[in-house]
Amino acid sequence: MSSQSTAYPVNNTFVNPEMFSISGLQDMPFANCFYIFLFITYIVTLLCNIFVIVLIYSEQSLHNPKYLAVSHLAFVDLCSTTAIIPKLIEMFLFTSNFITYKACLANMFFVHFFNAVQSLSLLILAYDRFLAICFPLQYHSINTNSRMIIIIFSAWMISAVTLSIVVLLITRLSFCRSTVVQSYFCDHGPVYRLACNDFYPNYIMTFLVTALLVFVPLTLILSSYVAIGIALSKITTAEGRQKAFKTCTSHIILVTMFYLPLAVIYVAAPLISFPPNVRIVSNSLSATIPPMMNPIIYTLKTDEMMESIKKHFIRIQGKDRKIQIIKDLE
Repeated sequence: MSSQSTAYPVNNTFVNPEMFSISGLQDMPFANCFYIFLFITYIVTLLCNIFVIVLIYSEQSLHNPKYLAVSHLAFVDLCSTTAIIPKLIEMFLFTSNFITYKACLANMFFVHFFNAVQSLSLLILAYDRFLAICFPLQYHSINTNSRMIIIIFSAWMISAVTLSIVVLLITRLSFCRSTVVQSYFCDHGPVYRLACNDFYPNYIMTFLVTALLVFVPLTLILSSYVAIGIALSKITTAEGRQKAFKTCTSHIILVTMFYLPLAVIYVAAPLISFPPNVRIVSNSLSATIPPMMNPIIYTLKTDEMMESIKKHFIRIQGKDRKIQIIKDLE
């Protein structure tokens, strides 16, 4: 048994706090500007991701497994930022850092749940690119819309089950000392470390879930790109290799933006003692910037998306001309 199990004396009194206090940013210069920046980020995230979802839904040419996965990622981005930023804005506007015990558990579940689904969504997009480049002739028979829906549903179920266990384990903890959570939301790690009874199962579950939902997807994504690199090397023409690789660039940028900050945080945290404000700012940015940038990158770096946008605006201009002609005739 780990030292966590013997760190505190046995206490038969079980205490569930009525409230937790979210520390947020403490005494940081220009903290108000940071909250305003997060609010602007949230608005841009909403507009960009809704635009991508509507565009894919309205364009028949984008009704395929790849863009089903892209629209799913856009929806998850909407959910993940909505789980984080509105509560931060509420804390900023009303200077109230308190959250009830049950609301804290709900906040913990949804933030971690949507982050987990986001991680698996990037794996799903890697799977799509792997099939398209390594098995181009079998791609349409293997990767159908119905199978993509099943894969997406499985990602939601895996995340829901694992995160439910994580949150339920919090309910066995007793909080008889501080109830101040050193984070910008009811983060699992800072919450369970406040407990005064044995939190070793929570520690083990944190390790397992992080491995399952962060590092295993990242490992599979990197492995898929090794296979893609081998497949590209077999293409005889440089133009063909470049064209095939171009379909992966958007996804590579998304993977880098999402996983690199997480990897740095998880690897560096045990070695370096970061000040609370530095850790909170870096974590909040890594959770809010990728959802804002994902739709922008996919739109600008994907030929099919740009072509669909052009077609959409051409149709709008055509309708406007017809309306103007009708008005002139009247």
